[in-house]
Amino acid sequence: MTFELAGKRVWVAGHKGMVGQALVRRLAAVDCQILTVDKASLDLRRQAEVEAWMEANRPDAVFIAAARVGGIQANAARPGEFFFDNSAIATNIIHGAHLTGVAKLMFLGSACVFPRICEQPIPETAMMTGPLEPTNEGYAMAKLGAIAMAKGYRRQYGRDFISVVPTNLYGPGDNLDPAASHVVPATLRKVLEAQAARAPVVVWGTGSPRREFLHVDDAADAMVFLMERYSDDDIINIGAGEDVSIRELTEKVCAIAGYDSELQFDLTKPDGMPRKQLDAGRLLAMGWRPRIALSDGLRETLEWVRGVLP
Repeated sequence: MTFELAGKRVWVAGHKGMVGQALVRRLAAVDCQILTVDKASLDLRRQAEVEAWMEANRPDAVFIAAARVGGIQANAARPGEFFFDNSAIATNIIHGAHLTGVAKLMFLGSACVFPRICEQPIPETAMMTGPLEPTNEGYAMAKLGAIAMAKGYRRQYGRDFISVVPTNLYGPGDNLDPAASHVVPATLRKVLEAQAARAPVVVWGTGSPRREFLHVDDAADAMVFLMERYSDDDIINIGAGEDVSIRELTEKVCAIAGYDSELQFDLTKPDGMPRKQLDAGRLLAMGWRPRIALSDGLRETLEWVRGVLP
């Protein structure tokens, strides 16, 4: 069963975030009407506001890319905020989509929904099989709840609501706030700042954890691909198919920036999950492939960071 986006009214919820921007770029190549709304006009945490906006605008399809996001430090410091905001956003949009008869909805999960220790690469079936990573438990629980809600509305109401789980994403438009950023933007920023100061690059933890990284434009392409071709209760992973250690990532960024730096490891900082790579076999078997190599994507994103840092 396919769902053509051409000719549809498509709401990208969270269009100003990194993923939302990439979805808008990708959907520009599709003959559809893209719907967006700013935070100032609609607070997605307020159910009545969301339902009224959806009733007035009547989207045919919805991508839920809106979320409260951050790295280890932000998640550990503000677990209640991360739980409430993400739960409210997803709950309000999914229920509003049901009430207004949205034909297709995609919820964007996160790799943190998987247990801290589990089979690697991580298959979709690993979800709910063990304890979560404590540093982002609030965020992960909100994502798990939304996945369960989308699945429940499929089963009870026959809604074509699906959930995808992207791996760690990076690219232009990422969050560069040192207190809230993920590992790639944090690494790009710290390397550039260390280079400017001729100082060593400080890596959080041991540098040994391994992570998989996918350029956000590849992720958006996979999301559109799945929106049109995937319809099932089960989550489906979106991944790149390979991982690198945090140390290797930092060395790669230093090389791209042209900075031959000594690395220092701050062992007072947490490592997080030892390894996090998704098994994207189901997606790849459908015929989709990423196009942007990690080195190329990091180089592009580094230039974007250079352009926005003071």
